[in-house]
Amino acid sequence: MQAKKRYLLVSVGAGLLFLVYLWGLQIGEFQQQPYQYQQFPQYPQYHQQEYQNYHQSQEVYQPQPVPQRSPSRPPRHWQESTQPLEPYLEGGEQEEDSPQLHHQHTSPRERRAIRDNIFKNKRCRMETCFDSARCQPGFRVYIYPPQRGDEISETYRKILTSIEESRFHTTDPTRACLFVLAVDTLDRDQLSAQYVQNVRLRIQSLPTWNDGRNHLIFNLYSGTWPDYTEDLGFEVGQAMLAKASADVVNFRPNFDISIPLFSKDHPLKGGGIGYLTLNDAPPYRKYLLVFKGKRYLTGIGSETRNALYHIHNGEDVILLTTCKHGKDWEKHKDSRCSRDNEEYSK
Repeated sequence: MQAKKRYLLVSVGAGLLFLVYLWGLQIGEFQQQPYQYQQFPQYPQYHQQEYQNYHQSQEVYQPQPVPQRSPSRPPRHWQESTQPLEPYLEGGEQEEDSPQLHHQHTSPRERRAIRDNIFKNKRCRMETCFDSARCQPGFRVYIYPPQRGDEISETYRKILTSIEESRFHTTDPTRACLFVLAVDTLDRDQLSAQYVQNVRLRIQSLPTWNDGRNHLIFNLYSGTWPDYTEDLGFEVGQAMLAKASADVVNFRPNFDISIPLFSKDHPLKGGGIGYLTLNDAPPYRKYLLVFKGKRYLTGIGSETRNALYHIHNGEDVILLTTCKHGKDWEKHKDSRCSRDNEEYSK
């Protein structure tokens, strides 16, 4: 009989402990629920009036309570839009064939890595982005062999030919100090007939590209109308850029090369053999500086070219410009246009 009583007491004690455990679980779930402000009643009206009168007498500003929405007012429904929102990105973050890059499908870590890489490339110098150890055996320049179907402009062909005929050219990439692309990158205006497609993929597929290290890229035209930004359509990386009309913001001192903008009629070679001697540098010529081109009356380049007449002396510095640029150039002509056009046509 006593054994049955002990068994009954043990069963009742276990049941009580189980109920206490369930009660503790319910209290924990209640504490984890978010605090709901709307479940509590608002202050009575006379309390609000006393609250306002007291603080008005003390001349202390207090914010007014947030007005509650009237139950009779219908809820506002936002209009659904089928167009995606524009990405909130800083300039210089685009992918594909543009330097303004969209990174809608990349993680924040990948975006930070891309920004760090762009910042590093903008800080490129010869001691950081150029492997001078490759030049210890001697300065040799290697030109990649052209691929089937490559169309090379006459101007870029002259550049490659001048390198191939020099004593610095080599056909062995393992001996090269400097690498030059066979892909024509002179004209990167997408509206131009000489614009080469898929340059990025072709460059990155080169076995010795190495993010452009010890590479030299030539460019004369970049961007397109009307902005003419320095959009090349591919990443230069750690390659040196020999560019005409380079922007001072993107130009990397002691690394990039500023070259003049020359036409396709520019001769491949000039002067005879032995024309330049050690004691005659630079060689004597009648004209020190000669420029002949269009004088932009408005838009990009107009401020610079309109100021060229200040250094024109008609003797050893000859600067000839014409205002005949575009269909509506006469609307913007100035007092010098008639004289400039006449001297340009001579």
